[in-house]
Amino acid sequence: MTSLAASVESMEQLATVWRHMVLDRSADADVRDLPGIAVRWADCHFAFWNCVTLTEVGADAALVERRLAEAADIMRSKEHPGFLWVFEDLVAAGARAGVPAAAERAGLSHAFAGTGMAGDLLPVPEPVHPELTFVRVGNEEHLRAYADLNSRAYGFPLEHGRDGLAGSVLWKEKVHAYLGLRDGVPVTCAGAVEADGRLFVVLVATDPRWERRGYGEAVTRKALHEGARAGGLTRATLHATAAGAPVYPRIGFAPNSPLHFYRLR
Repeated sequence: MTSLAASVESMEQLATVWRHMVLDRSADADVRDLPGIAVRWADCHFAFWNCVTLTEVGADAALVERRLAEAADIMRSKEHPGFLWVFEDLVAAGARAGVPAAAERAGLSHAFAGTGMAGDLLPVPEPVHPELTFVRVGNEEHLRAYADLNSRAYGFPLEHGRDGLAGSVLWKEKVHAYLGLRDGVPVTCAGAVEADGRLFVVLVATDPRWERRGYGEAVTRKALHEGARAGGLTRATLHATAAGAPVYPRIGFAPNSPLHFYRLR
């Protein structure tokens, strides 16, 4: 797969998976495919479920400027904040350097960076970590623990993470979501869900007090192992934050497009 094709795959995986995630939160979620923009907005307190992304391949500077302004207008129309995702490699090479300034003119500020990743790496062996036991998310107590781990890892209020997952049937039945427990206490989590013939890794988090012990890698391997075993899939995709990016190549993922997340100023 070419670099550009992998970047397109990464963007399309976001649009596919987030459709299910935001509709799981609300049947009235804003799910639209507009010219050059995919809207996937649950309008809940969990900011990751409020998403717009640019979808055109090879957009020049003028088109990027227009799309950023349109995306910012969509975001301003919502009650709760979220993020605009920009897959850098989808923007025309000559226009990439101007994206930050164009975003500023649209009223957006850079929140953080990430990387799209993918690989034909499945199946993976079932992981063993000497300090962890794994349990699949299957009830509301598990969902709350999963939400709280994400809130702590990403700096969200606990109630915001809970608003993203509480009561979810999708996460209990369709997502291969796992908690890693240390002495019976949840310290790390990862999920994997089938999307267009691939296994997409979603919402990996480790309690900041227990980082750099291999927990995130182990629980991600568990989600991938179980998801691949259930569906017979061979390819996996994900979007990594800068902090998590070093972990995934050890599993077999290869980076594709740099990602930039913007919020309203």
